[in-house]
Amino acid sequence: MTEKLQKVLANQGLGSRREMEKWIEQGRVSVDGHIATLGDRVDNSAQIRVDGHLLSRQVEKSVCRVLMYNKPEGELCARKDPEGRATVFDRLPAIRNGRWIAVGRLDVNTSGLLLFTNDGELANRLMHPKCEVEREYAVRVFGEVPNQTLNILKKGVKLDDGEARFTSIKPRTKDDESMNQWFNVTLAEGRNREVRRLWESQNLQVSRLLRVRYGPIELQKRLPLGAWVELPLEQVNELRKLVQLPDESDSMVDSRQNKLDHTRLSRMRRSVKKHRARSDSRHDTRQETPVSPRPKTRRG
Repeated sequence: MTEKLQKVLANQGLGSRREMEKWIEQGRVSVDGHIATLGDRVDNSAQIRVDGHLLSRQVEKSVCRVLMYNKPEGELCARKDPEGRATVFDRLPAIRNGRWIAVGRLDVNTSGLLLFTNDGELANRLMHPKCEVEREYAVRVFGEVPNQTLNILKKGVKLDDGEARFTSIKPRTKDDESMNQWFNVTLAEGRNREVRRLWESQNLQVSRLLRVRYGPIELQKRLPLGAWVELPLEQVNELRKLVQLPDESDSMVDSRQNKLDHTRLSRMRRSVKKHRARSDSRHDTRQETPVSPRPKTRRG
């Protein structure tokens, strides 16, 4: 029995299948002493090395876990940033086996729901275009938007990377004393900046954008910005069923203790505030420019 190399790597919690494909293309992976190529298949006896380090393959499958994170604007969807800016991985809990994989991405100026999982296969399927997992966004647009424009956006618009459209557009209330108008829009895929680009194709400017739903999972309204909560088994299996994966039977979450009561919310807000202060302090330190000593002048 053999499996695709990128699937094996993803199942070990190293990242999504797409990430693993990039690693293979970059020559970072070897199998039995030979540099791997995309399309390689391996069995259980294969010796796999990543960046020269032997991969210790887990025999027992770890429990599938999913986190809901309320991303603030300004955080990057990257594991590390050379400039020291905050990333969405900074505050996630430690994990024993594998690592957290982001299910899709959000722009630095986009906030809202971002899912993380330790299951590479689940992440890959949730992101894959063929699964058509619906995403819902709340979007604030500047100016009046005629019904004709909404019909065009639902019918389809030609973008640089192909045709795109909103599967639904629901107008909301206007901001008081402003020209801004809110809409809830849904997409069946997640191309780069797709929501913004669709509005921009009609010469409309998006002034705020937040994701409120991914598949069946809605962002908890009381979850503070920069905070996370782990999904209970029932919701994990909703996601797995959506992409034709078998149900999980184990969970690390007690759904009875997972409610956002006043005490837990207060603890979350304090934790987020402390982390933000530390992050801002580190970033400010990196931005400081050392002062050069004044050159000595000769007298006489």
